Amino acid sequence: MISRHDIEAMIPHKGAMCLWDEVIDWDAQRIRLRSDGHRDAVHPLRSDVRLRAVHLCEYGAQAMAVHGGLRGAAAGGEPKVGFLVALRDVQLHVARIDDLADALECEAELLAESAASQQYSFRIVHAGDVVAEGRAAVMLQG
Repeated sequence: MISRHDIEAMIPHKGAMCLWDEVIDWDAQRIRLRSDGHRDAVHPLRSDVRLRAVHLCEYGAQAMAVHGGLRGAAAGGEPKVGFLVALRDVQLHVARIDDLADALECEAELLAESAASQQYSFRIVHAGDVVAEGRAAVMLQG
């Protein structure tokens, strides 16, 4: 299992903005992660004491970044810096997530890649129910 400390070393998000607590498993095409931070009263994405489901897109994007970091390390190099440029077919099945009692889990899958871009699908689940899903595109630098 890959810990939060290891995740923070791979992505630009630090402290409370690192949204994932652990990597459950991964391979070259997929990653699965878990987090309990959505219930934190001082979560940095909260507004009006709520954490809205739209922020699950950031959870999905960070899952992609962690996957890129792991793939880069496995290849013996540094991961490329990526910028989220598009979200597609996003479906939010809840209005908010701060009131969800159990951990969130995400599976992100690499759908396509080139030297300059990647496209992923992501699916976030709470207690066996899908709470968000969609696709995201990233432009890579360098």
